[in-house]
Amino acid sequence: MIYNFSSGPSILPQEVFKKAAEAILDFEDTGLSILEISHRTPQFEGVLEEAVHLVKELLDVPTGYSVLFLQGGASMQFSMVPANLLAQGQTAAYLDTGIWASKAINEAILYGKVAVVASSAKDKYAYIPKEYTLPEKCSYLHYTSNNTIYGTELFACPQVNVPVVCDMSSDIFSYKIDVSHYGLIYAGAQKNVGPAGTTLVIIKDELIEHPCRKLPSMLDYRKHRDNQSMYNTPPVFSIYVSLLNLRWLKRNGGVEAMETLNISKAKLLYDEIDRNALFKGTCAVNDRSRMNVCFTAVKEKHQELFLNYAEQHNISGIKGHRLAGGFRAAIYNAMSLEGVQHLVHIMRNFESIYG
Repeated sequence: MIYNFSSGPSILPQEVFKKAAEAILDFEDTGLSILEISHRTPQFEGVLEEAVHLVKELLDVPTGYSVLFLQGGASMQFSMVPANLLAQGQTAAYLDTGIWASKAINEAILYGKVAVVASSAKDKYAYIPKEYTLPEKCSYLHYTSNNTIYGTELFACPQVNVPVVCDMSSDIFSYKIDVSHYGLIYAGAQKNVGPAGTTLVIIKDELIEHPCRKLPSMLDYRKHRDNQSMYNTPPVFSIYVSLLNLRWLKRNGGVEAMETLNISKAKLLYDEIDRNALFKGTCAVNDRSRMNVCFTAVKEKHQELFLNYAEQHNISGIKGHRLAGGFRAAIYNAMSLEGVQHLVHIMRNFESIYG
């Protein structure tokens, strides 16, 4: 068995892969593939309705919020958020905690005034900045909860008096959140939701009742909400597989069970990194991500050696991002405790050989 620690597109549960594969040949005994079925059929309308229901149930989404399945990935949300929420004469506040946060900032600048209220860029994004002041006439505060490239994570929603917008692409459903603390949450599917192709958006309805500018239809949250995520042809297959994954998540205890498991997996791996003389962590201990464990070899000569050794022992995808180097183990919801135990075992064996 190969253990896939890739940061994304990431692994999904094996039972989800199996059910999705069956639906490619015959979706719910229709004689048609899920890849060709019309999104206007009762069968797919049921898929979308159930997927929305499960998101609301698993995250305890309060009334007054809409759940959307859109396209364009989180990168499209970098534009849609300011297009819909950044009013003329106001300022959008952003925390700069990594490359994806930086990309969101660059897109927002195209729509109005942006204040980067805190940044850890000068320290190679090794920590989450905690102290900052919001500007006057602030439309919203945007932050990225988990930084996949540098391995930091912010678990608590900032307590501010403006709407909070959060990019949860890589840690949604991995720990319990209070959705009522947020104005808008968005997440590219390809980490903890489903395959690439759809983007989950949870938005407080009152934020979009009075648009701050005229928008193209495809950038207008209201248009998508009013058409139940089917203003244009939705990504049918990606939404269907997301539904299968949400069902798996519910069967396995929901978000609370995932949080307990994720804490255990992360502790096991970080404890080994801190113990093992050949490896070291790369970010502040208090800000360590539970989803993307980033570390490096103490000695440069061990970098390539360990990558080759890991690959020879059925470990895939742990090479660090080109901007960060080192190693990166993605331990999203679908990564089993057994997989993390195997990686730790390989790290210990490597130490016994080269230490």
